[in-house]
Amino acid sequence: MGDGSNDRVVGSRLRLRGRSGLLGRGLRRFRRRSTAVQLRTLAVLVAVAVGLGVYVAGAPAASSQAAGARGASGSSGGSGAGPGAVTGASTSTRGIVGNTINVVFPVVSLNSLAGRIGFAEDVEFGEQTKAIHLFVNQVNREGGIHGRMINPIVVTFTPANTSEMRALCKDWTQGSPAAFAVLDGFGTWTGTNQLCITQEGHTPLLSAWSTVTKWTTMGAPYLWWIGPDQAPILQATVDWGLATGLIGGDQRVAVIVGNGASDQLAFSDYLLPDLRRAGVSPIVKTIDANPTDTATTDAEAPLVVQELKSEGVTSVIPLMPFNVFFPVLGAETQQHYFPRLLLSDYQSSIESALGLLPIPYERALNGQEGVTTETLGGIDDNRPESQGGYDPGVRSCFDTWHKAYPQVPKGNQNFYIEEQGPVQAWCTVIRLFTAAARAAGPDLNRRSFVEAMSKITDFPGGFSPTLTYGPDKFYGPTEYRVVRLHNNVPPSAACKMPKDHIPQGRCWIVVKTWEPLPLP
Repeated sequence: MGDGSNDRVVGSRLRLRGRSGLLGRGLRRFRRRSTAVQLRTLAVLVAVAVGLGVYVAGAPAASSQAAGARGASGSSGGSGAGPGAVTGASTSTRGIVGNTINVVFPVVSLNSLAGRIGFAEDVEFGEQTKAIHLFVNQVNREGGIHGRMINPIVVTFTPANTSEMRALCKDWTQGSPAAFAVLDGFGTWTGTNQLCITQEGHTPLLSAWSTVTKWTTMGAPYLWWIGPDQAPILQATVDWGLATGLIGGDQRVAVIVGNGASDQLAFSDYLLPDLRRAGVSPIVKTIDANPTDTATTDAEAPLVVQELKSEGVTSVIPLMPFNVFFPVLGAETQQHYFPRLLLSDYQSSIESALGLLPIPYERALNGQEGVTTETLGGIDDNRPESQGGYDPGVRSCFDTWHKAYPQVPKGNQNFYIEEQGPVQAWCTVIRLFTAAARAAGPDLNRRSFVEAMSKITDFPGGFSPTLTYGPDKFYGPTEYRVVRLHNNVPPSAACKMPKDHIPQGRCWIVVKTWEPLPLP
């Protein structure tokens, strides 16, 4: 897709703001969420706009490959003799130049788009670059990687410009600057661009963006996710729905699925088999998910909701991107129809829902529950996790950040780093890379690095409490919990905050503590 296509994407963003007034109002409400949530969601929305429809382009046949992977105890081909095995990775040292290791940090540039569609205009580029250099410098002061210093190459990019992203990928993997690895702490280097680095370029990529198992199968053994594989997320959602009676029995269950290739793959190869094994035959409604087709999506959403209401559907599993979530919620509100939603980390539906409380979707979202591997909903301060504060990994990142930048007076709401924000995101991915690179030993190359990654267990996480990998496990989270969305207007004891904080307007309430994620 060339620059002309990029111009059309920008145009579609401008149209989004006025779509029946619905999305514009929703996005203005969403601006009250943290910069972290806005930036991650905006990046995903732009990625949907520019090409996740080519999700399986060039990939093996979807059904047979995915079914085979799931049937082999969660194996994704990493430990076999094929090209995806960690033991068969390239021994190239490209990107290691003398006593330096070139590591690329792609940082999304969305200011030009963000303000136009109602998100925060400051996406905190300065804070991100400060965090990258701070935590890299900490590693280097401690001796680097067996005497080699990390050379951080910070590159800004626009996710709406796929030609630019592919050109950057080719520079890093074949041209200059030569990269030993690419670190994407905030999950904004998405889609086929991940496969350009890993499948084509045989270059390690550590990223917070994730989708279903086939993606890491294609990118193995170079693609490693900080976030969860979405296949076990969907399985956990079905398991939880059965245990709570939201699906199964006399419940009428529906799936609203976007028409993009990524959502269709997740539905046909993962969620639908999960439901069928549980004895559930869902009602399926497909909706246009292309952000450039806003008029079509707006027209389809009320009809889909009307059909679900007339068919007596009691529970709905959403498999749709952010831009479709708004008109569906709006149609439910207009038709006074509020089924139970089985939310999850898939397409960040539960995180997005939290950002849309309290109005105009209070009745549609308040009290809804979902599955998540994230710690979002705690309190952004350095108290122990047991007291509602940071997990150990985030607390350690905060201590380093605050030591370097202590000038913000205590009590200011900007004093603490965001629990799910850019500072901890870059801190986590840098420290994860460092742990694997050091474990690889003095003879660092791509093979020794990915072999070391496959042996990391119980690593202190950021978005999730701990990260564990293996020869066949290319995603970090190992546990999930179930949380309930709570509208805290007016303030109640449900969203407790320290005395020096402004009360939260909404929060997550944990209804089921951490349990192991099922294997994909």
